[in-house]
Amino acid sequence: MTNYQSKIDHYTTLCQNKNTSWQSINPEFASRMNLQNRFKTGLDIAKYTANIMREDMAAYDADNSQYTQSLGCWHGFTAQQMMMAVKRHQKTTKRSYVYLSGWMVAALRSEFGPLPDQSMHEKTSVPALIEEIYTFLKQADARELDHLYKALDEAKSRGQATQEITAKINNFETHVVPIIADIDAGFGNEEATYLLAKKMIEAGACAIQIENQVSDAKQCGHQAGKVTVPHEDFLAKINAVRYAFLELGVEDGVIVARTDSLGASLTQKIPVSQSPGDLASQYTAFLDTTEIHNVNDLTDGEMAIKLNGKLCKPVRLDNGLYQFKEGTEKARVILDCVTSLQSGADLLWIETEQPNVNQIAELVNSIKEQVPNAKLVYNNSPSFNWTLKFREQVYSQWETQGKDLSRYPNPNVNAKALMAPELDNTELAREADKLVQNFQQDGAREAGIFHHLITLPTYHTAALSTDILAEGYFGELGMLAYVRDVQRQEIRREQASVKHQDLAGSNIGDTHKEYFSGENALKAGGTANTMNQF
Repeated sequence: MTNYQSKIDHYTTLCQNKNTSWQSINPEFASRMNLQNRFKTGLDIAKYTANIMREDMAAYDADNSQYTQSLGCWHGFTAQQMMMAVKRHQKTTKRSYVYLSGWMVAALRSEFGPLPDQSMHEKTSVPALIEEIYTFLKQADARELDHLYKALDEAKSRGQATQEITAKINNFETHVVPIIADIDAGFGNEEATYLLAKKMIEAGACAIQIENQVSDAKQCGHQAGKVTVPHEDFLAKINAVRYAFLELGVEDGVIVARTDSLGASLTQKIPVSQSPGDLASQYTAFLDTTEIHNVNDLTDGEMAIKLNGKLCKPVRLDNGLYQFKEGTEKARVILDCVTSLQSGADLLWIETEQPNVNQIAELVNSIKEQVPNAKLVYNNSPSFNWTLKFREQVYSQWETQGKDLSRYPNPNVNAKALMAPELDNTELAREADKLVQNFQQDGAREAGIFHHLITLPTYHTAALSTDILAEGYFGELGMLAYVRDVQRQEIRREQASVKHQDLAGSNIGDTHKEYFSGENALKAGGTANTMNQF
C-alpha cells in the first residue's frame, strides 16, 4: 500500500534541501512519476513476484481450490492486454501469472524466422521478451495511474472531495505479476544454463522452467524423437538455476522441473554408477537390453553392461541413441519428479499426451508418497484436441455404464466423427464441455495441479482473429468486418485498446510535457484529437 501524501512530503523536503536549484520541480509531479514506475529494475520485479508465488504456493497447500493460472504471451502487448483484462473483469490480478513459451519464442520471435520448438532460436531472445513483457505491464500501471491523477486534479479544481480517488491511488494494484519463463533444456551445458538463467532473472523472471531433454536434441514436448538426460545431468542444471537466483539475491526464486519421460523413449548416454542402487544404476535399469552369454554375442563396436548380475547388451539405434524398455515411462516420470524435488526444484511439470485428470492424478499421487507437498504446473496444451479427447472420455464412461450410445459415432471405429458440428448440442457434447470447463478445478483438487497454463493461446488467437477479419474485409463485408467485429466489440467491452493513442502512451506523454514545460507544452491531446469520439 502506498501513502500518496507521504510520498509528496518526501519530495517536498528533498526539493527544499536543494534550495533554489530545484525550485522548478513540483514535488507532487515527482511523486506521481515515481509511483508510476514502482519497479526500477528487473531484479525488483523478480524479488516481488517470487514472494507472490511463494505465498500462492502456501495458500494452495492450505486450500487446493486456490490454484493459479496463466496464458502464454509472445509479445509485451499481449501480456499487457491479458492482465488489463484480468484486472478489469476479475477486479484483481491475484493468482494470475504470465507464461513465456519457448515454443512461441521460436515460432514468432527469432531472427531466423519461424522455427520449430528445438532450441534453435537465439537464447538472448528469451530474456529480451521477459524485459519487454514487464515494460508493457509497467506501462499499464502508468496509464491507469495517469487517469487517476487527472481525476484527482479535476476534483480539486471543482472543489470536490478527493478522499476516494486518493484511496484508489494508495491501494493501486499493479499489473506486474509473476512470470514462469521457459529456458527449454538450458541451451547448452550447466554453465550455459546458469548464464542464461541470470539474464532471465535480471530481466524479471521469478520462476524458471527447465526440462530434462538433451539440449542439442530438444524437441517439442508433444512431438516424437524426445531424448532425455541422466538425472545427474538434469540435477546439475537445477543447481545452476538455483545458484543464479542466489547470486542475484532472489532467494525465493522458483524452479519448475519438467519431465518429458512419459513420451520419451531414448537417451543419449549411459551414466556411470558409483554404488549399487544410486540414480545412475536406476536410470540404466530402464534401458532396453538383451542378455548375452559370451563375448561372441557382441559384434565390433557393441558394448555390454552388467545389470542385476547379468551381462546385457543395450539396444542402440543407428544414430547412437539408446532405447528404454516399453512400459517404463511412468516409473521414469516418478523417479524424475521425486529426484528433482529432493534436489532443489519447487514445482513439477509432467508433459502428457492428453488432458486426463485421472492419469495425471495417478502419477502425482505416486510422487506424493515420497514428497507429500509435490505440486504440479500443468500444460493445458493447444496440441490436445480438447473437444475430441473429452467426448471420447464421456463416451468411454457411458459405455462402461451400459448407457445407450446408438446415436453417437463409435470413436473406436472413427474417432474424428465425434467432432461433427451436429453433435455440439447433444447430451454427450454438453457433458464433455462441462468436464472441460471444470478441468482446472478438478485437476487442482484431484491431481495436485497448483498452476494451470495454456502455452500457445495468443498464437492461436492472433491467427483466428486475423483470419476472421481478413475473410470479411477482403470479402463482401469490406469495412463492416472491422467496424462490427472489432471496433464495436472493443467499445461495448470497454476495452482500452479502442483509444489506441491513450493506450500507446499519448496522454502520459502530454502529462509529462506539462510537468517539464508547463504552459509551453506542445500536446497531442485536445478537442482536435479524434480519440475523443470514444
